[in-house]
Amino acid sequence: MTPTPETAGPLAGVRILDLSSVVMGPYATQVLGDLGADVIKVESPAGDNMRAVGPMRNAGMGHLYLHLNRNKRSIVLDLKTEAGREACLKLAEGCDALLYNIRPQAMARLGLSYDAVAARNPRLVYVGAYGFGETGPYAGRPAYDDLIQGQTGIADLFSRQSGDVPRYAPLTLADRAVGLHVAIALVSAVLHARSHGRGQAVEIPMFEGMAHMVLGDHLGGATFDPPLGPTGYTRLLAAHRRPYATADGYLCLLIYNDKHWRNFFTLIGRPDLEQDPRFCTHTARARHIDEAYAFVAEIMRTRGSAEWLADLARADIPAARLYSVDDLVDDPHLQATGFVRTLDHPSEGRLRTPAPLGRYDGTPTAIRRPAPRLGEHSREILREAGCTDAEIDALIAARATQEGAL
Repeated sequence: MTPTPETAGPLAGVRILDLSSVVMGPYATQVLGDLGADVIKVESPAGDNMRAVGPMRNAGMGHLYLHLNRNKRSIVLDLKTEAGREACLKLAEGCDALLYNIRPQAMARLGLSYDAVAARNPRLVYVGAYGFGETGPYAGRPAYDDLIQGQTGIADLFSRQSGDVPRYAPLTLADRAVGLHVAIALVSAVLHARSHGRGQAVEIPMFEGMAHMVLGDHLGGATFDPPLGPTGYTRLLAAHRRPYATADGYLCLLIYNDKHWRNFFTLIGRPDLEQDPRFCTHTARARHIDEAYAFVAEIMRTRGSAEWLADLARADIPAARLYSVDDLVDDPHLQATGFVRTLDHPSEGRLRTPAPLGRYDGTPTAIRRPAPRLGEHSREILREAGCTDAEIDALIAARATQEGAL
């Protein structure tokens, strides 16, 4: 497929000025761009540093950058210059939202505080997505995915489950999970602004965002005051909650409700276990979850994966083959639904990328634009903001902006 610039998606008509970089902010605006928003990516003359993370075919066009920044236009603005700051404010006049991921104090030093921006566009939603809430003692601390996974207990949860050393999830988990919160917050505030005629400043901190997710699962006994037990959701922390080894591989399996367990006991020729006080009810199994999972782990080793998959399907018990990332790329369901898209990038050649998520019958989504080269749309965007070619040439000469090149 070849990306096309036509308007598409339920957020068509929403314009976002994206000053964020790395993963969390760009992921939020990638999702919003996939939904049809016009995302203007403001980059420094050096560009978003994810441009430098390979593999890549050409300098400045790394694989993560390509996925995180499709459906966006790139403009270079040196916000440390008066001309660059003024150009940014001029762009903000025509936008519904501005997203940034540095501290509010740093934005103020650039002359881009909420008050400064709202003075030019009172309807604009001003979203800060950074590490820690500004009202707490951690305000201003550096925040990266690994640090937030550590500080919100995720690395320790791996250790509690396995008895091994703490470890990070091998995903930019915090960036992407909180990035979705950022996207939701931005759209919600834009809807409010359009209804009430005035924007607002919004803060979405990464630490609190992941704490929200972790504590939702793992407050456990500490939910109650006084506590009824330790923190942690015992099912998720069970040592055998992992892919089960079979006689010749691994399977992912969840025997969850009473029907599943009844069918499983019948399948293995042990219907008597339905009366076992450890396994007879959902509450009992939750209380003895380590024993339940250990029992299943022992049984699963007795047959091969293909045999188990056939038997479990007949017993209506959820099971799936363990995938690698390579398997996921080639999955027949994703291929049939068109989820893994192939497109032609004007400078990077043939690429594969995940499709926009979901189906919208009335306002279909699309990959309208490939990830832009640095400053590819600088002149186009400045013209839309009302700048003449002479004014744009002066900005280029002053190094407040620059144009991209193939």
